[in-house]
Amino acid sequence: MAATEDGGTAAVVVEAASSDRFQQLLQQPGRSLVVVHFWAPWAPQCVQMNSVMAELAREHPRVTFVKLEAEAVPEVSEKYEITSVPTFLFFKNSQKIDRLDGAHAPELTKKVQRHATSSSVPAGSNDGAKEDLNVRLKKLISAAPCMLFMKGTPQEPRCGFSRQIVEILNKHNIVFSSFDIFSDEEVRQGLKTYSSWPTYPQLYVAGELIGGLDIVKELEASGELDTICPKAQKLEDRLKELINKASVILFMKGNKQVAKCGFSKQIIEILNNTGIDYETFDILEDEEVRQGLKKYSNWPTYPQLYVKGELVGGLDIVKELNENGELLSVLKGEN
Repeated sequence: MAATEDGGTAAVVVEAASSDRFQQLLQQPGRSLVVVHFWAPWAPQCVQMNSVMAELAREHPRVTFVKLEAEAVPEVSEKYEITSVPTFLFFKNSQKIDRLDGAHAPELTKKVQRHATSSSVPAGSNDGAKEDLNVRLKKLISAAPCMLFMKGTPQEPRCGFSRQIVEILNKHNIVFSSFDIFSDEEVRQGLKTYSSWPTYPQLYVAGELIGGLDIVKELEASGELDTICPKAQKLEDRLKELINKASVILFMKGNKQVAKCGFSKQIIEILNNTGIDYETFDILEDEEVRQGLKKYSNWPTYPQLYVKGELVGGLDIVKELNENGELLSVLKGEN
């Protein structure tokens, strides 16, 4: 928090300009949450997410929000395997507890809210504290349709049982959120009593305890796991949905406002000159779509233009249609 001229306080996002400063900022008392944005000044989406961070800092004054220029402090970026910006890391007790890659403001907000709730319960009577803890636990187990309480994170499990259950859930394409019990001793001990289940990991669906690793293995063997847990949308279904999202949609590097390669910039200029409404999808923000769409449409490069769910082609095809005077009718779906 920073003092203002009128003597009050204003929420700020702190800059970590060196490795030493970064380490200092991680040393927050108790179980305070630290959120670090690895960013680059040349990336517009990073600048936008800095604004989101500033807004979150106002909403969560007990959380420390940090921005670190990824290329300026390479030793930290390399240590945490930062390969693209923006990337967000979440820390408690100097330990990384979660990660978010990409400019996803709603998901960042959710993660901050979820991890911020794992701070300690205010001091009070034992009965009051127990009641408050139970309310928190009920919220936590219902935080997502499928919740896994585990040691570590899905990306970095910290025990063999947690690793195995994550592998099973991923193998069955199950959508789940997780809570690292190492990040909150109160939750770790309280949930055992709350659910009368003495060990971890613990899997919950729709706020109800399913069980631990052995139960999940049994459900997998019987074929029931697929019916109990929510499944992720298949990539092919997702791609089909995306290419039909608008009558005309361009899959490109960047967006209408900021093209991030010369081919994308050229095709945007051609489309803008037609006066036809169209939407764009930034393939740099979703590696799964970027690789999957190449195979789905059997077209190896970007940009890719679709009209009414059908592939028109890339820059060369669009240029040719434009020169022949056919582009407008194609965009209108007349050809």
